[in-house]
Amino acid sequence: MVMNVSRRSQLWPRLVGAAWLLCLVAGPTAAVAGEDDFFTHLHTEKAMANVTVSPGRAGPVDIAIQLETADERPLAAKAVTVTLKSGSTAQTVDAKRVSDNSWQAKASIPEAGRWTLGLGISVSENDKISIEAPIQIEAAGKGGGTMDGKGGHHHRH
Repeated sequence: MVMNVSRRSQLWPRLVGAAWLLCLVAGPTAAVAGEDDFFTHLHTEKAMANVTVSPGRAGPVDIAIQLETADERPLAAKAVTVTLKSGSTAQTVDAKRVSDNSWQAKASIPEAGRWTLGLGISVSENDKISIEAPIQIEAAGKGGGTMDGKGGHHHRH
């Protein structure tokens, strides 16, 4: 099929727009998260957090946290803790600062199932934010799946 120049010039802005929209929808996590990772977006009126649990299955995990203010600016916290709870099992670990608004923690999740991931964000001595959301941890060696719940948007990469 032969397309004249004017029709081709009308198509180009649409292609650029579609590519731009795809980047917005997929976001930066789609490019860096692994297939077995579990991503969740948590938010309150004061703060938001993008959290990736890698891998999203039982065993040792890395937890990457990116903090933002409610108006999507980097949130520089003084300290961040991560709490993982399931039934009577709970563990809290201190996250380590990677950059102004990025933190990383290491934990070990002993079993698959529904867990609650909580963040304790210390913005200042008198300003502490607590936020949590359910996450789904797969059995070791398994991956995939989607879960939606209160407090955040969840999906696997």
